[in-house]
Amino acid sequence: MSDVNEMSFEDAIKELETVVGQLERGDVALDESIALYERGAALKARCEAKLKEAEEKVAKITLGEGGQPTGTAPLDG
Repeated sequence: MSDVNEMSFEDAIKELETVVGQLERGDVALDESIALYERGAALKARCEAKLKEAEEKVAKITLGEGGQPTGTAPLDG
């Protein structure tokens, strides 16, 4: 299994969809269901963190004359 903290958003969301599908089918043993739930929670947190990171970058894009992106401004604390 890949380290969740190293996964891209796309990889994490794809695996999260797989985990949810397995849990919804209910055809896994209790111990495996618990492990899948924990993995799913970690994947969800990773996706949320990556989305927040992307939103902050987009919010801080600076525009020059003519509306062209010129870079990004530092994030406020």
